[in-house]
Amino acid sequence: MRAKAQGTNRALSFSQKAYLILEDGTVFEGDSCGCEGEARGEVVFNTAMTGYQEILTDPSYKGQIVTMTYPLIGNTGCNREDVESGRPWVEGFVLKEMAAAPSNWRSDESLPDYLKRHRIPSIQGIDTRRLTRILRRTGAQRGLLTTSPADLPNLRERIRTVPSIVGLDLVKSVTCPEPYHWRKGTYSWPKGYPSRRRFDYFVVAYDFGIKRNILRSLVDERMEVLVVPASTPATEVLKLKPSGVFLSNGPGDPEPVEYAVESIRALIGRVPLFGICLGHQLVGLALGGRTYKLRFGHHGANHPVKNLETGAIEITSQNHGFAVDIDSLHGLAKLTHINLNDLTSEGLSLREKFLFAVQYHPESSPGPHDSLYLFRDFARMMDDFKGK
Repeated sequence: MRAKAQGTNRALSFSQKAYLILEDGTVFEGDSCGCEGEARGEVVFNTAMTGYQEILTDPSYKGQIVTMTYPLIGNTGCNREDVESGRPWVEGFVLKEMAAAPSNWRSDESLPDYLKRHRIPSIQGIDTRRLTRILRRTGAQRGLLTTSPADLPNLRERIRTVPSIVGLDLVKSVTCPEPYHWRKGTYSWPKGYPSRRRFDYFVVAYDFGIKRNILRSLVDERMEVLVVPASTPATEVLKLKPSGVFLSNGPGDPEPVEYAVESIRALIGRVPLFGICLGHQLVGLALGGRTYKLRFGHHGANHPVKNLETGAIEITSQNHGFAVDIDSLHGLAKLTHINLNDLTSEGLSLREKFLFAVQYHPESSPGPHDSLYLFRDFARMMDDFKGK
């Protein structure tokens, strides 16, 4: 039985200060609204208005301190169902204002209690608009978040010890240790997450940091999914005789994940391939293209993308700090989607090899449902491959 939401008239009281320090020396002072201690990582901002629990549990945020630009966070509390993995992965959490109490009937606990339980240092009461403007101007910066004022004189020196995400393989820290099957579809009231028993396709999904709603969306299209560790060789995947192979999202720089690039290169043309986010970048590298770090990345549920094949504009959910160099894929693959904010690559295809990938998140968790059709496109591609 669910715990009832606490009264909405209770005001939050924070007795401990917290500090966020950027590598350029900027210091923000606020209130601690998570656990005591220190967080270190790349400071980024997310422009989504909702879905903070999905954001916290997205493995793609490994190594990052996430700032929410929406001014009030925590008003729907947290629950056991709206998670994208088995645990939160953000290093730290930055807010303008923490909601006084959850007011959603599905809430099991408040956001501050959730952050404390999972040992996530967090700060509220700072000017997140100023912080976001700094990050947009300078680019994403390394940062330290601490609840100890005694550390302040040394933090500007210690921040240099925070590793850069560039050149860092973070996939190894988030991938599953062994294969597992997934047969649950997307949430529906009052059934929750239904389990499917009949399937038309068998898909092997590489776990580079996979989100559960991706798996649910695949199951909705009658795909039974076997999730495998990121280092699984292509030979082992082909022995399973899958209908198709899915390449998941994940954290950090794609270039150090050479073992995945090698596997993808060996799979191209031998089995239908569909990639999302990091999977898109790894496909680009496997085809012979290049990737590069974006200035401050794309993080939010409101990014406009143009489908170059249909002309349609899709509002998309995104979370990545690297992108595929469009020019590097000239003659190697077809550009299918483009970001309308900065004209970066958002999709590619090689239809004669039964391959396509997108940079954004069509599983819409959190975010709009404009791009769910891509999972149906994957099913159609597997049908075409079988009938060739």
